[in-house]
Amino acid sequence: MNASTPPSRRRFLAGISAAGALAALSGCGGTSGAARTEVTMLQAKPEAIPYFSGLAEKFTSSQERIRVIHDTTSNLTAGFVRRNPPDLGCYNYNLEMARFMERGALSDLSDMPAASRIRPDVQELVQHYATYPGRTSVLPYSVTAASVIYNKRIFAEHNLSVPVTWEDMIEVCEKLTAAGVTPIYSTFRDAWTVCQGLFDYTVGGMVDVAAFYKRMRELGTEVGPDSDVSFQKTLLEPVTRMMKLAEYSNKDAAARGYGDGNTAMAQGKAAMYMQGPWAFGEIAKAGTDVDLGTFPLPMTDDPADRKVRVNIDQALWIPGMSTVKEEARKFLSFLMQPKIQNAYNKEFLAFGTTKDAPPVTDPRIAQMRDYYDDGRFYTGASQFIPRTIPSENYIQAIANGASIEGTLRRFDQDWARLAFRQ
Repeated sequence: MNASTPPSRRRFLAGISAAGALAALSGCGGTSGAARTEVTMLQAKPEAIPYFSGLAEKFTSSQERIRVIHDTTSNLTAGFVRRNPPDLGCYNYNLEMARFMERGALSDLSDMPAASRIRPDVQELVQHYATYPGRTSVLPYSVTAASVIYNKRIFAEHNLSVPVTWEDMIEVCEKLTAAGVTPIYSTFRDAWTVCQGLFDYTVGGMVDVAAFYKRMRELGTEVGPDSDVSFQKTLLEPVTRMMKLAEYSNKDAAARGYGDGNTAMAQGKAAMYMQGPWAFGEIAKAGTDVDLGTFPLPMTDDPADRKVRVNIDQALWIPGMSTVKEEARKFLSFLMQPKIQNAYNKEFLAFGTTKDAPPVTDPRIAQMRDYYDDGRFYTGASQFIPRTIPSENYIQAIANGASIEGTLRRFDQDWARLAFRQ
């Protein structure tokens, strides 16, 4: 489950204990024997659970020494605290996960052939959150790229081209409004959708996100109105433009959630939607023939500034305290085989992480391909903010009319206060 996975899916995890048990048993195929070593893999992205259960069974059946148990329900933090973490993680890599790496809880994988195949710019995404000297502890397995989803037919019907500058974007919205078409379908009732969409796209289109948060961490308690970077100083213009775009939303955005947005896009009720590729599967369930594509949100007057938002959707790691590291490495190597990894990424509309990964071909995400292949991407700004700061609520409040300056000032105060406590 990645940081942008809808809360409805997150809640789904709480009710799959029985399914998780069955998934674990699915890894018990093949020759049974007392000599088999059990390797527990934690993988809990809801829509991919059956897929990875199948891979666990396939690997188990391919040899007679290792049995993979697919765990979908364990609490990651509790496992490390109790010194009983999974032997292999195939998990979203984010700020919360990074704390285990920076504390040296994950083993070094740099000597594995799979590590040398990872694209350097993709591996660098791991280091944006944290590092541990002398180790490559996390191998990106899958990257999702997100940008503006748009209805190609609506654009064609109104003779609109994909915008490449901020001025173009506003012009497109104005023309759609004049034609009686809702330019952007927004779902402000679900706070996470505002964060990963409008907020991340507008900030990422104007600010070097990784560099900004690196400096914010360096400043710590000194973050404030007089610091060289801060939320209220650095993000004021992007968030102001965010609210300019919000004006082109459906009038009932404050009362609409993720499911409403997917239904509306399936029914062609709006031209654009600030969502990631995970929405395509939900939109497809409606059974309509809507024709969708994606484009990076232009935030400046220079087309060369356009980038796409990415996150490490799934990453592989092995805890240092695992007692079966060698066996876990064998399963990791199995998962990193091109025919296995590439098939997964194609199935789930994700981008490959290796130097030899094939380019994406699905027309719904193909317009992001050149940006990803050229390394023109950024990690979402919302993903660098610790969970102890209620960032989703703050950003949702701005979208619903709260003071931009006042809310960004509160962000700075919370950041400095947290740095003091730590």
